[in-house]
Amino acid sequence: MIDELSLNAKPPPRLFGIPARDAAVVAVIRRGPSDWCQLGRWDWAAPSFEAGSWIRGTVPPQKCDLSPDGRWFAYSAVNYPGRWEAGAVYEAISRLPWLTALAAWNAGTTYTRGIHFTDEIGRNDLGDPDVGDLGPLLRFQGLAITRPDQYAVERRRGWTESSDTPSRRDGDLWDRKREVEMVKARPGGGPILHVLGAYAAHREFPEWYEGVLYYLERNDQLEELDAQWADWSSDGRLLIATLTGRLQIRTLDGAVDFDHDLSLAEPDPCPPPVEAERW
Repeated sequence: MIDELSLNAKPPPRLFGIPARDAAVVAVIRRGPSDWCQLGRWDWAAPSFEAGSWIRGTVPPQKCDLSPDGRWFAYSAVNYPGRWEAGAVYEAISRLPWLTALAAWNAGTTYTRGIHFTDEIGRNDLGDPDVGDLGPLLRFQGLAITRPDQYAVERRRGWTESSDTPSRRDGDLWDRKREVEMVKARPGGGPILHVLGAYAAHREFPEWYEGVLYYLERNDQLEELDAQWADWSSDGRLLIATLTGRLQIRTLDGAVDFDHDLSLAEPDPCPPPVEAERW
């Protein structure tokens, strides 16, 4: 007999993290229910989690970025009917953990790979925004259009292709025709993180978490992690979003220093605070 509880069980949310380069902050993108996304701010040093904006639309994780200091969030979104100057498909900059656009551009198509921050102060590959003013940001950062690479977010955070990964073929404009495995060594030495899977590479489809595989390599042995996303903190601990929708900080001996359950959150699109509307 089929378990009635399993039939009524809510699927876990899809979670993806984008760590800040110079701060103990991770932008957490949550998808679920399927037509809703939420942004959150995870401070792994405190440790604490702050829930932010909900949006009834799509925010593809691999098209997003977080500024080095963890303050600004660059993202792409599909949000119909799009009754504003930036339209229904747009790219924007907001203050983490909110999705209130301080600057936004009409993308016009979903065939983009998003935008990201650079250290080239004043660089702006996007031109003047259709909404808002980019001036305050460009005094400290630059903005670039992201090249279509598998694992674009991870590449900007020190992950590299494993030695077994085939080279990109000529004509593979969107980098979709090869099986890529990425690796990242633990800060200070020790185990190596591995991630592979086509869904992990782009994370654009509702089922992507089903095809994500994370491994921890130590002493020449691979240990599969119960993770849909993972990375190292700068102090060498594991930051993990579990398959069941929890954020955890783990030490190498398996101890859990922090555990926060995101599986029960329901869409609650409240107005943002005043600070979300200013640089």
